[in-house]
Amino acid sequence: MNEEDSCQHFVTRSSCPLCHKELLISWQSDEIPYFGEVMYITAACDCSFRFADTLILSQKEPMRYELLVENLEDLNSRVVRSTSGTIRIPELGIDVEPGSISDSYVTNIEGVLDRILSVVITATKWCEDDEERHSRGLEVQKALEEIIEGLRPVTIVIEDPFGNSAIISDKVKSCVLPSEEADCLKTGMIVFDTNSSEMELDASDSEHRLTE
Repeated sequence: MNEEDSCQHFVTRSSCPLCHKELLISWQSDEIPYFGEVMYITAACDCSFRFADTLILSQKEPMRYELLVENLEDLNSRVVRSTSGTIRIPELGIDVEPGSISDSYVTNIEGVLDRILSVVITATKWCEDDEERHSRGLEVQKALEEIIEGLRPVTIVIEDPFGNSAIISDKVKSCVLPSEEADCLKTGMIVFDTNSSEMELDASDSEHRLTE
């Protein structure tokens, strides 16, 4: 194995959180379009414990992207959402914030709306006993369906403190986020501050939050 290969893949040893036996953790680096350099982390134990995660290693300036979706063509605009990206639909009061189980993905605006609609449908079922919340959920479902059909304009916003998320469109408006705004965003991951000996863990599991 040459020096370059050893940097791309290595193994560390730890203890299984379930049975406390020795656990081998595999680390594999890779380069992914739109996301840049990433690290795959996998571990498996004979006791059935399994772990897998993907860390995005690149970090850019904190960014904000805003797109006014007005027609079916806009629904095809590509979206890159990293594990640290927050998606907002201001007109509907919807914030999709990263949590400890957030996924990174590349899709389009319609794909993002389909994901949100699925979550809203589930949340609406959970609150059937609350007339006000249930009614609000049905309203949001109808609005999302109209947007997906191209019958209603809406603004899609993506904010990412690490700059790894984006909306790709000729119509998109983008800007660098001020540090005070970027610091208020959830990241859904462990953040190492190279200027400090402290480590911050943002492990909010409220990945999907419906606000009114």
